[in-house]
Amino acid sequence: HDFDFNFLPRDIKAHLDRFVIQQDEAKKVLAIAVCDHYNHAKYLRQLRKENAAQADEVEYAKQNVILVGPTGVGKTYLIKHIAELIGVPFVKADATKFSETGYVGGDVEDLVRELVQQADGDVHLAQFGIIYIDEIDKIAASGNMIGRDVSGRGVQTTLLKLMEETEVPLRSMNDLQGQLQAAFEFQKRGKSKRETISTRHILFVVSGAFERLKQEVARRISQGQIGFSAGPAPAMDNELFQQVTTQDFVEYGFEPEFIGRLPVRVACQELNADDLYKIMKFSEGSLLRQYERAFRAYGIEISFEDEALRLMATAAAREKTGARGLLTVFEKLFRDYKYHLAGSGLSQLRVTAELVNEPRQ
Repeated sequence: HDFDFNFLPRDIKAHLDRFVIQQDEAKKVLAIAVCDHYNHAKYLRQLRKENAAQADEVEYAKQNVILVGPTGVGKTYLIKHIAELIGVPFVKADATKFSETGYVGGDVEDLVRELVQQADGDVHLAQFGIIYIDEIDKIAASGNMIGRDVSGRGVQTTLLKLMEETEVPLRSMNDLQGQLQAAFEFQKRGKSKRETISTRHILFVVSGAFERLKQEVARRISQGQIGFSAGPAPAMDNELFQQVTTQDFVEYGFEPEFIGRLPVRVACQELNADDLYKIMKFSEGSLLRQYERAFRAYGIEISFEDEALRLMATAAAREKTGARGLLTVFEKLFRDYKYHLAGSGLSQLRVTAELVNEPRQ
C-alpha cells in the first residue's frame, strides 16, 4: 500500500500542542519542514508514474532539521508525535553511540534498518521514516582535540551520505544471521538477492544542547553592544538563535557539507516553573495522570491542590533538566507515600502545599 500524506502545517502544530507545552516556534518550523518534505515525496511519486526520467532529474534540498536546545524540553517528544500522527516509523539514537564503537558505518546504517523493523518489515514505508539523532554536538570535531577527533569527522561523513540519498543494504555485513541467509539463498538460487533501502525520502532531525555555541554567539553579539557587562550567557532563545550562522557551526567543528544538509534550524526554549506547571496540568500523557494510575493500583485516589503543583513546578525548575525535573521531584516526594500507604486501608491522598513543604516521614 502506498504511503499517503495529507496534512497542513497547522494540523501538525495543533496535534503537537496537545502533547508539548511551549516551543511554538519549533512546532511551526517542524510542521512546515515535514509538510514540505512529504509533499515533495508525493509529487515525485506522481511524476515517476508519468515521466520517470524527469523525476530523476528533479533537484530538491531535503528539509533535514537541526534542533538546538537544552535537555528535557520536548525535542524527542515533538518528533515522535509527528511520526505517530503521519503514520511513519521513527527511530531515535544518540550520536555519542556512533563515535565510541570504532565501527562507524554499520552503526549509522543500522538506524535505517531499524526503520524497517519499526515498520514491521515494510521496506516501502520505512523509506518515508524519520530518523532523529540527539547529542549531535558531541560529534563536532574541535581543532584542539587529538584522538577522538577522527571518529567525529568519520561519523559526519557517514551521516552525510545517509542524509542526502544513498542505498543501505537491508542486511548488515556485520549481521551473521543475514550472512547465513544470503549464503542459503545463494545455494538455492545460485544468486542472493541484495535488497536495499533508499534514504532519499527519509527525514533526518538532529539535535543537541550546543552550550559552547550559545556562549560564542552571545559573546559576539554583546561585543557589538557598548557597555557590555560579562554576565552569564543568556538562554538560547530563537532571538539569539537567529544570529547563529553556518560559519558558527563550522567553527564548532562541523564539516560545511554536513551543516549544509541541515537547512532547517530552530531553537527550543528552556522551560520555567510556569511551563512545568502547565505540563503537569494540561499535557496529554501528563505525569499527574501517571501518578493517579500508580496510586489507583494500590486502591488510593490521589488528588492535587493547585498550590502544591506550583511548589512542585518551582522545585522541578531548580533541577534544570526541563520536564525530567518533574519526574525527579515526584519520585522523591511520593516514594515513601507509596511504600507506607499501599495496603494501609487509606483510600484517598490529597496533595496539599503543606504536604509538599513538609513530607511526613
